[in-house]
Amino acid sequence: MTIDSADRPLLALLTENARAPVAELSRKLGLSRTTVQSRLERLERRGVIVGYTTKLSEQYEKGLIKAHVMITAGPKGAPRAEAELRKIPEVQSLYSVSGHVDMIAVIAAPSIGELDRLIDRIGALEGVERTMSSIILSTRILR
Repeated sequence: MTIDSADRPLLALLTENARAPVAELSRKLGLSRTTVQSRLERLERRGVIVGYTTKLSEQYEKGLIKAHVMITAGPKGAPRAEAELRKIPEVQSLYSVSGHVDMIAVIAAPSIGELDRLIDRIGALEGVERTMSSIILSTRILR
């Protein structure tokens, strides 16, 4: 899926603030409101933009303890494990990966105790053979 080079600045602005009004976007881009609105509608129709989301404040994020959970699924167990992981709101993202593990989940909890229980819960899911986790100490680069 290709996007027009003129759409990249619009997508960058939306990444910073998905709720930015069209008037603000048009002012920052130096384009008319109708042009920006048309571009947004086109990007949505083409499936480039599939939704708008909430970005949590750094202050709120600092109160959470995050971890990467590397997951090894049993034979044919990955689809079931993925379906179960989708039901857990503390799972912020899930990646299918190559290598020694099948998936990596990024999870967040407000305390070490809750993080520990969450990791145990993931390990007990149907389709999961084993997990290995690493607590994220700090973020060095986030784009």
